[in-house]
Amino acid sequence: MKFPEKRLRRTAAAAVGGSAVLAFALTGCGGGQAAPNDGGSATEGTINWWSWTPTNDVAEQEIAAFNEEYPDIEVIYKKVPIEDYAASLKPALASNDGPDVYTVYNSGAFGAEAFAPFATDLTPAVEQMLGEDWESKVYDGGVKAYTIDDRLVAAQYAKAGAGMMWINQGMFDQYDLEPPTTLEEWVSVCETFRENGLGCFREGMASSGFAADTLHSIMDSVKPGVWTDALSGDGKWSDPAVAESLEILRTLSEEGILDEGAVGIEQYPDVNNAFLTGKVPMVQMGTWYQQNASLPTLTAALEGAGVSSETPVITIMPMPFPDVAGKGNPPTLFADVDAGNSVNAKSKNLNAATTFAVWLGHSEAGQQVVTNSLDSFATLDGIVPQWDEIELVAPELQRPALEEITTHLDQATDSRSFGLSAEVSQAIIDACQAMLISDKSGQEAADDIQAVAEAAQNR
Repeated sequence: MKFPEKRLRRTAAAAVGGSAVLAFALTGCGGGQAAPNDGGSATEGTINWWSWTPTNDVAEQEIAAFNEEYPDIEVIYKKVPIEDYAASLKPALASNDGPDVYTVYNSGAFGAEAFAPFATDLTPAVEQMLGEDWESKVYDGGVKAYTIDDRLVAAQYAKAGAGMMWINQGMFDQYDLEPPTTLEEWVSVCETFRENGLGCFREGMASSGFAADTLHSIMDSVKPGVWTDALSGDGKWSDPAVAESLEILRTLSEEGILDEGAVGIEQYPDVNNAFLTGKVPMVQMGTWYQQNASLPTLTAALEGAGVSSETPVITIMPMPFPDVAGKGNPPTLFADVDAGNSVNAKSKNLNAATTFAVWLGHSEAGQQVVTNSLDSFATLDGIVPQWDEIELVAPELQRPALEEITTHLDQATDSRSFGLSAEVSQAIIDACQAMLISDKSGQEAADDIQAVAEAAQNR
């Protein structure tokens, strides 16, 4: 499964020192106590954190690590379904009772730009943590995504990539199958699974943007760079390569690779639960899915899915996306900053909220717990997973493969979705759905995306 080439925390003394410096900077006075009506204490209080990511168990780990340094700040995490997130966040922030900290994406309906007017500028706090040259110490993609009108409206803390697939290694071993590398091999593998009463490649295309990742991978197989060109405006979504890619997506359905009913199901929880409980052998998820190689996280995920504690844990393994166009183009990963935390300018606990947001994204301890969860990669330079501290389901098999993902993510040059507007994102989803439920041609669907992109540009 080779992609082609092209202690959890700082020492206690160091951590305490960083905490004290940050607290002083935020309050402007000693002891972490602030005068009334200036945002409150930087080291005490209760803050509410809303996000669509991470999972509850990962959030608990991150909050627990934060509380080792800041025991008097209570963080209450609310995980909102991704489909409902933007709609829930907008009225909450418009009121006086919104969350103190809210997570934003790099673009789209809940991107930093969409909610920038509600956010406080975090630049002074980050400078206090990392120095005036802080931009040289963090992922530059996050700086670009979260700097709006010269204000740092979110503290980046998670990087993720996509362009790959995951398999249930046990199911492949049971039927003596190898991960497919071409369209023909993919058809053959799926025939075996279906002959045994199983599904094959399941994807939820009801509303979320996972279909976009699949289409992006197909486009890379057809013509590398066409996605990036269309996204940047250097090319068009109506490019014949986009149309060909949409037709290949239809082929995945017609040839029995893609399970039926994709347009009627969601990636979460439908597809996720089916895969983790051993009902489906293949899914397309990004690097964030490696968290399910962690035994504690996988166990929590199964509990969350409501399955019996007797349900066997599965061994997930990454797999490059097959060369479905048959042109010999190597599969690639594409990556972005995945999440950053904004601080609500209306927060009655603004300083404590700032402490949490900046700690998670810009302290070594915060970034280490984020990275060791395997949910996301660090955006602070120099932080990598501490594999000896991570309990994998099958370490001898999984660790080399996951280390390889880390290497390839660092090498990724294509963006996953930074710059993709909510309108164009929905147009891509609509086009993918059209290929599965209508007679619309690939070129017609590609033209539809381009029309939406031009309308959005001319607004």
